[in-house]
Amino acid sequence: MSRYVSYRDFDWLLIIFVLMICAIGVFEIQSATVHTKFAGAHIKQLYWIVGGLIGMFLVSLLNYQALLEQVHWMYIGAIASLMSVMIFGQKYLGARRWIKMPGGQHFQPSEWVKLILILAVAKYFADMHHRDLSWSDFIKAGAIVGIPMLMVLAQPDLGTALTYMPIALMGLFLGGVRLKQALIVLIIAGSVMPLAWHKLKPYQKDRLISFMEPEADKQGSGYQVIQSKIAVGSGGIWGGTGTQTHLSYLPVPQTDFIFAAFSEEHGFVGALGVLLLYFIVLMRLTQNAQTAPDRAGTFVVMGVVAVLSFHILVNVGMVVGFMPVTGIPLPLMSYGGSSVLFMFLALGMVMNVRMRRFVN
Repeated sequence: MSRYVSYRDFDWLLIIFVLMICAIGVFEIQSATVHTKFAGAHIKQLYWIVGGLIGMFLVSLLNYQALLEQVHWMYIGAIASLMSVMIFGQKYLGARRWIKMPGGQHFQPSEWVKLILILAVAKYFADMHHRDLSWSDFIKAGAIVGIPMLMVLAQPDLGTALTYMPIALMGLFLGGVRLKQALIVLIIAGSVMPLAWHKLKPYQKDRLISFMEPEADKQGSGYQVIQSKIAVGSGGIWGGTGTQTHLSYLPVPQTDFIFAAFSEEHGFVGALGVLLLYFIVLMRLTQNAQTAPDRAGTFVVMGVVAVLSFHILVNVGMVVGFMPVTGIPLPLMSYGGSSVLFMFLALGMVMNVRMRRFVN
């Protein structure tokens, strides 16, 4: 570690709130899977959290400014990893998203690619030195995020691909996008929507429209949304016995629908408490962005804020029927090693920026 930085500058309060969310997730995973074939998943989640913490501290030791200078090589590595998934990846339920690791574990490269994109977008906009955004900047920023996004869509993994978008949007917003430019981009995006719709797989189309009228296909595409809403509603104010979860009516309660399972068992008060913890985490991250030592550091931290906010918004909206089911996990709570590891590595980058606030 550099002699100019110290773990006294670490945001320990942020880590406390993060670990509180992780602990809630572990207990809920244990509760949701206790009588299922996934029993014991909470132990694996603990291993990933410990591994994530180690990774976070290691990343915080690096100099993010030096990483930004080498981000082009990281970007090439990210593209190569996504290509390796297309060639060697394990196919599961019609999708090729994972690479099998020693010990039987599966690694999802599309998760860690988010971190590379955060750094790449931060580097691009930081190098602009406050000049006005040109249309060339839009195209270049779009290509930086768009190429890996299209590769992930081809797996197919619509949910993860969508999580790349807020990275680009945050970069453009902080980079100084003008209202006229934003309106033109929105009009262009709206005009290509019909073409994009026809490129989606049939099950992806069903997921996107089922949240609007899930009762139209109660046993098919609308089943997950209906059962999730029943689970959330049956929790009441203080929570209940969790019959929807424990009788296996609620699908994948340890991953995509963990917030529904938690809400059923702990009610409105418990759900509100979890959302408050997420709000505090987001506010602490935003504060760290405001105190970053340079423009690049601000972009890095706000990129993390963008991804985390998008995950929370879409996942919580999904379980209450306000958003389509896209397979986006709830950060730090949902079961899954790749998601947990990415989040802690991203927090490591935030700490990296924070610990260098007073370095000249």
